[in-house]
Amino acid sequence: MPATDCPLCQPDAVEMVIWSDTFCRVIWVDDAHYPGFCRVILNAHVKEMTDLPPAERLRLMNVVFAVETAVREVAQPDKINLASLGNMVPHVHWHVIPRWADDVNFPDAIWAASRRTASPRGVPKDFRAQLQARIPSLLQRVQ
Repeated sequence: MPATDCPLCQPDAVEMVIWSDTFCRVIWVDDAHYPGFCRVILNAHVKEMTDLPPAERLRLMNVVFAVETAVREVAQPDKINLASLGNMVPHVHWHVIPRWADDVNFPDAIWAASRRTASPRGVPKDFRAQLQARIPSLLQRVQ
């Protein structure tokens, strides 16, 4: 897929971006079943993690880990799923997905058929704002 056709190479709606720099960005995935679901997207059109130099791989994973930490602290899920598939969109990106034992798909992947009806999540109303505030401070620790 050329970069001109890649949906991840297109600009995100401003309201979806939680954090960004020149290297990558973190976007909010608006999914009522998985509040706190974020995507970490490399800004360059690169197909595989191993196409990146080792320092850039580490830099990207530091962002993924900061997002995971922030989601865990704020939402307190039972588990976090990290996924980098790229089958549909061959552009390096990571899914950071909070999971609860009673979510609609647990223990299956979120892309599987639902096992139950949704249970409302008791996450803070300012959840997104808390993530936006927490991610930069976590990244300062590793830079």
